[in-house]
Amino acid sequence: MSMEIHGQLLEPGEPKSVSIHAGRVALAGDLTMPRVPQGLVVFAHGSGSSRLSPRNRRVAEELVNGGFGTLLFDLLTREEEYAERATRHLRFDVELLASRLVETIAWIERQPSLARLPLGLFGASTGAAAALIAAARVDVDAVVSRGGRPDLAGEALPRVHAPTLLIVGGNDPQVLELNRTAFRRLQCESSLRIVAGATHLFEEPGALDEVTRLATAWFYEHLGRPPEWRSPHAHP
Repeated sequence: MSMEIHGQLLEPGEPKSVSIHAGRVALAGDLTMPRVPQGLVVFAHGSGSSRLSPRNRRVAEELVNGGFGTLLFDLLTREEEYAERATRHLRFDVELLASRLVETIAWIERQPSLARLPLGLFGASTGAAAALIAAARVDVDAVVSRGGRPDLAGEALPRVHAPTLLIVGGNDPQVLELNRTAFRRLQCESSLRIVAGATHLFEEPGALDEVTRLATAWFYEHLGRPPEWRSPHAHP
């Protein structure tokens, strides 16, 4: 299946740099599509991170291998990132981050090659709160949080309709308790999965592999089936 963005052909499996117009700013992104996409997963990085997060990129690579398109993008402009390093005034501004994510979803809906794909959100740290707030405002098909701060989504939590998976490290007690509290406020289909022995960044051997397995299974269930389950003539 050939796909184009801004008149340029997307090569399957090859990241394509895109510029996402979010209100008055332009955000840098990397879009990667498999040959026959079952859906698109948009990544919202955590505080102090960017679209270059090695953990998110590793999860994204496996999702592409599994048949999902991925979009990793910067929630802040380069100027905002530079200022934020000194002041740290934006990393917990989840309303701003959520608005950028909503604008990015609007950009996706303006792309003919992407608009009809089932849409998932994958958020880490404060990006998880942004993803949940966005999911309460616009239609998405699934949300996954990795070591996230869903508690920061506040009053948006009961308004989330998309099936939501919260993944937390078993050795990250403070964040685990915050996730348990947020989990009880969700009224959508939801699951809280604990990765035994993992700390906040899932740096332990096998921890990120387990995150990837859980996230991929959630997106298969709610965005599309694994490739081996699909008819050769099925359309995404």
